[in-house]
Amino acid sequence: MKNIYLLKDLAVSTGYSTYTVKYYLGIGLLEEIGRSPITNFRYFDDGSVDRLKEIRGMRSKGLSLKEIKKRLKI
Repeated sequence: MKNIYLLKDLAVSTGYSTYTVKYYLGIGLLEEIGRSPITNFRYFDDGSVDRLKEIRGMRSKGLSLKEIKKRLKI
């Protein structure tokens, strides 16, 4: 079964701040899977968790966000 996360839950489960997650959304490193039509909350899934873990691993190796975008082919 697929887990669904709100922005805050995604941030907590991956150790990122909500600010960082929003920044990654803004620069195209991460995508939401949808939004609530009533509250406009963003939804994320397990793929988002995996993507953030992948980004963290590349950042820990010293890659810049620009280099990460190239590696992820975004």
